[in-house]
Parts: sequence; structure tokens; C-alpha cells
Amino acid sequence: MRGEPRRESSGRGDTGGRERSGEPPPTWSYDPRREARRQLARVALPEDVQADELDREARQQLKTLSKDTADLVARHLVMAGRLVDEEPRSALAHARAAKALAGRVGAVREGLGLVAYAAGEWAEALSELRAARRITGEPDHLAVMADCERALGRPDRALLVAEDPQVSRLDPAARIELLIVVSGARGDLGQAEAAVLTLQVSALDTPAVRPWTARLRHAYAAALLAADRPQQARQWFARAAEIDPEGETDAADQLLELDGIVLEEDDDAAEDSRGQAAAHRLREILAGMPVAHDRAAPLPAAQDGAL
Repeated sequence: MRGEPRRESSGRGDTGGRERSGEPPPTWSYDPRREARRQLARVALPEDVQADELDREARQQLKTLSKDTADLVARHLVMAGRLVDEEPRSALAHARAAKALAGRVGAVREGLGLVAYAAGEWAEALSELRAARRITGEPDHLAVMADCERALGRPDRALLVAEDPQVSRLDPAARIELLIVVSGARGDLGQAEAAVLTLQVSALDTPAVRPWTARLRHAYAAALLAADRPQQARQWFARAAEIDPEGETDAADQLLELDGIVLEEDDDAAEDSRGQAAAHRLREILAGMPVAHDRAAPLPAAQDGAL
């Protein structure tokens, strides 16, 4: 209005006022967490890795992302699945890149958790699998989580994982894996006989051979050996070896050692054993391979006593 005194600009939202006052132009604030995510996401991908190689269920979860981001995340997960057996550290870089791009997607956190487990990064694996469970509500990887607790030197916490109320939702294969971990945790705590009793389930001696039967028999033999029962241990190592032609377990080597033939073992053998199961499951999830678990097969009740 004419006649009113002219007010000086405060400079807020006014470049001219800012220039007159000597204030610097606005800049984006540096976010170290954002920059860390960007760095993790900068992992080169071979051109032959295609997003549609990821299994349908995982791709469905990526639909909350833009198409370009979803495709890039899918390619990183596929590459992680390709590498996890032979190059788990390289696989881990791709799984971390996927998380940097899509950290709120359950399949991404699950994939990273399994790759970290295969790579021997127990704390990271446990954290990621817990996050995946919070997102999806699924208890599928309780056995892996319990084994991470064991690897971190916390067998008592591994036993607590086995008491989860959702154990009953696990398929037979996952429940057997959890039994094996529980037995190992009992052994870690010096409870050798309890470790043996944990695995005395009817699935141990069933005529039907399932994908997990050799691992169950091998774990039982190992528990017997730790309980100073070598003759019984030898019997069960033999029964594991006869149904394990691919050498998933080291039952055949254990038999040789019990017969006095000592083999040199790689220092990374224990981590390799843990990694094999994680790698197999990761391939199923990420590459769309058929799941070998027989959900229709009844799991005997414990004393069958453990879960």
C-alpha cells in the first residue's frame, strides 16, 4: 500500500536477500548412511545376469520398487545365488548391494542372511534373518538362526531359539535341521548324553530316505562319538555314508579315522559344512529351483523328544 514503509527482505526463500546478506546458497546435507548405501550398491554385474532368473515369489516382493530398481535388485540376488557355493565373499557383496537398494523387502533380507551365513558372517546373518522374519512373519530359518547363536559362542541362546512357538510351522526338513543344531548346542554346553537323546527320533531309523536323513544320522553318530561311544558312532557313520554318495557329510572320512586312517582337513571345513545348507536353500529361493523338502512326510514326535 502506498505510503507504508518498505520492509527489508529476510532473505528466507529469496536468493537476492541471501546474496545481500552474505549468506551461502542452500546445499544438500551430507548423509553418511545414504552414502554408505550408495557405495554398497556399486557392484558390477555381468551382462548375462537377467532379472527374470529370480524365482517368482521373490520377484513378486520386489513389485513395491520401481521397475529399474526391482530389476537391478533381482540381478544382484541372482548373482549372489550363482556365487554362493564357490565364492561366498563375492556373493556377499551382491547380496549387500541388493539390501542397499531394497532393504525393506523380506526376500532381500532373507537372501543376505543366508549368504552371510554361508560366508561365516554369523552376526550379520542373524541380524538379517531376524529382519526378514519381522517383515515376512515366516519362521523358516530358525535352525540357521540357532546355529548362528552357536557359532557366536552362545549355545544357551540357540536352545531358546528352539523353544520358539512357531517351531510347529516348520516343514520336516527344517525341523530336523533345528534338532541337529539343538543337539550341537547341548554338546557345546557339556551335555553329551542330552545331545544323543535329542536326536533319538524315529526319523533316524526310518526305511524311507529323505534329503535330510544322511545329515541326521551323521549328527547322531557325531553325538555318540562325543559321548565316548565309538562303536555305536561307527555304526551310524556307516549308515550315513551308505546314503550319502555325494559326500554332503564327512561320514566316510569319519569312518576312516575311526579305523585309524587320519586325513588332513582344511581349516575351513567347519564353515564349509555350515555353508552347504545355506547355499542349497539360497539357490532354491533365488534361482527358482524345486524345493526338496517333503512337507507331507510326518515328523515324529519327540523322544522323538526334542522339539
